[in-house]
Amino acid sequence: MTIEIRAETAADRQAIQSLNRAAFETDAEARLVDALRDGGFVEVSLVAEQAGMIIGHILFSQLPIMTSVGTVDTVSLAPMAVQPSHQRQGVGSRLVEAGLKICREQQHKIAVVLGHPEFYPRFGFSARLAQPLESPYGSGDTWMAMELVPDSLAGVVGRVEYPPPFRALE
Repeated sequence: MTIEIRAETAADRQAIQSLNRAAFETDAEARLVDALRDGGFVEVSLVAEQAGMIIGHILFSQLPIMTSVGTVDTVSLAPMAVQPSHQRQGVGSRLVEAGLKICREQQHKIAVVLGHPEFYPRFGFSARLAQPLESPYGSGDTWMAMELVPDSLAGVVGRVEYPPPFRALE
């Protein structure tokens, strides 16, 4: 069956909530998506649809890096969810690729993710690139950054400031 990757619409919201609950087994990520959307923090929100069903979702939101010389605008990939019955079938990869393509088209320069170190590096995310960026949610090989524009992280050292909806996950 064909999978279509497309922008989220208002009609998709309930399906996105259900999908996030199924993929994460709690409602925290579903609430996060709603709060980011309601707060105006969303930059990119895509769904994967197959035979009229939403089987995947990815969201990129605003994430400033606070440095000693000012703020560097960044996007955060979080969350990404795939229906458990459709995991390990390339849906997540297609969502990440499509989302990063749109982020580049929107002229975002940097993306970060806190995620699986065996999955995200294949798209260009790197724990090494994220080392100069302090995150309240993690470090090491699960905290990764990506330059959507070459050398956009050169000399950037600072602290990321997640939007208020992320604090509800703490």
